[in-house]
Amino acid sequence: MNTTSSVRLLAVGAMAILLGACATAPKPLQGEFPGVTPRDAVTGAQVGAQVRWGGRIVETRPGADSTCFEMISAPLSATGRPQSNSPDATDGRFIACRAGFYDPAIFAKDREVTFIGRVEGTGTTRIGDYDYRLPKVNADVVYLWPEVREVQVRPYPSPYFYDPFWGPGWGPRWGWW
Repeated sequence: MNTTSSVRLLAVGAMAILLGACATAPKPLQGEFPGVTPRDAVTGAQVGAQVRWGGRIVETRPGADSTCFEMISAPLSATGRPQSNSPDATDGRFIACRAGFYDPAIFAKDREVTFIGRVEGTGTTRIGDYDYRLPKVNADVVYLWPEVREVQVRPYPSPYFYDPFWGPGWGPRWGWW
């Protein structure tokens, strides 16, 4: 192997490490977790398992000493954020409860949240006339993700863009036709 190819190999390796660092979870969400899903936990065999689950809020219910979140689960990305690009990919619902008060105006419907905690058992909620059985998590970490706002980017030049200093007769030689 010559010197040029060694340098290229090192450069590619360095870039791979830098790009890998971009896809890390926030500090409170880091760690290794078993592949237990809410659907798996409904059977009850997963009680006590440490999990990292996330999704979209259906409802936030503050109580006297804790707040419970009813969630629609979503697969998590490498950063631990629920993947919103596939809203139909879900393992069902779950409930996560954490001591303290969490404001329902901030933890509003459809916000993305990731939890770390232990499976505590199952509970039942009513959806229409159906009694839905779902796992309950005693959460140690509640991580509310910032809202993602879409930005419309127009390619330049646009038929709706007008620049009085660039156009016919203008440019590198201003005033020269």
